[in-house]
Amino acid sequence: MNLSVIIPVYNSESSVAETLRSVLAQTYRDFEIIIVDDGCTDKSIDICKSFNDPRIKIIHQQNRGLAGARNTGIRHAQGEYLAFIDSDDLWLPQKLEKHIQHFARSPNVGVSFSRSSLIDEQGKPLGIYQMPRLTDISPEYLFCRNPISNGSAVVIRRVVLDEIKFLENLYGETEDFYFDDRFRQSEDIECWLRIALQTNWQIEGIPEALTLYRVNMGGLSANILKQYESWERIIVKTQVYNPGFVEECGNQARAYQLRYLARRAVRQRSPEIAVNLLHKALKTYWRILLEEPRRTFISLSAAYLLWMLPKNIYQQLEKLMMQITGMSQKRRIQKEESKSDALSLSKGQHQKNSNPLISGEMLPTAQISSKQSM
Repeated sequence: MNLSVIIPVYNSESSVAETLRSVLAQTYRDFEIIIVDDGCTDKSIDICKSFNDPRIKIIHQQNRGLAGARNTGIRHAQGEYLAFIDSDDLWLPQKLEKHIQHFARSPNVGVSFSRSSLIDEQGKPLGIYQMPRLTDISPEYLFCRNPISNGSAVVIRRVVLDEIKFLENLYGETEDFYFDDRFRQSEDIECWLRIALQTNWQIEGIPEALTLYRVNMGGLSANILKQYESWERIIVKTQVYNPGFVEECGNQARAYQLRYLARRAVRQRSPEIAVNLLHKALKTYWRILLEEPRRTFISLSAAYLLWMLPKNIYQQLEKLMMQITGMSQKRRIQKEESKSDALSLSKGQHQKNSNPLISGEMLPTAQISSKQSM
């Protein structure tokens, strides 16, 4: 088994079937699916059991949270590569194939991620994308911007996680941990940061938007504040094993996190919280205005306009801006996909006779697949 897909499941009966169908529809076929029942109390696991595919394994446990469910999946995984998808997100069919090709042509890359297309709670495309930097990702950049963006976008070599694992007794016996179960939020970036700081593996993205990431447009403002508290715990943990890194870029990363949470507050229609978070970001590290003036200005404008404008006018303006942004992002993705495909063809022609991942011995599809446009 070359790859393991890990799906943590907790009370997601409305979405898990669609998630599982998107995994089973992958063009790359050499994988197992590990579904971790994280103490479900609804029909989620019954839905999973209705799928008749020998690659599916279901593991049951008492609720440990997202990090704990992923860790259980990792402990049971047999694959050389590990892919994660949350039970409300989706993949496009070429997702795994593209990442396997990325690893094959980039032996120094340990973490491969894709861009993501945003969908609403009903699965309808919002027309906008997560557009992170794809290369030259330093630990400083990772901590400030989190280019991986979400846990369903990433595929990781098993050896990378083995290099950062630690032993801990959190549930009555000593176990290997990869993600930190003590984090119920911000567990992704905490793990990615340890990889960046404690290993020599590169973190790199591919241009295609192969993950459909479900956005909750509602939510409670209290959750934003809890997420910030959880993020601050990363600072405390990192201070222990790399105090120089925290001293150098702690406030910078804090400002970017505050700006990100302000955008979440805007989505949740909490303008006062958004404005306060942005003011705190600028007070913490004002150079964010110089480093990313456009994003910072847009964030400030959105927060203040939400505060000042009537609701219907703001919604119309927001819809227009999302349409303009989405069209621009789509053109950029298509342009970069073309460049990536050309590079893959060039490298693939050179490597195909020596690398089984590209030669087709493990792929049921063509050596280099055509690009998947959104």
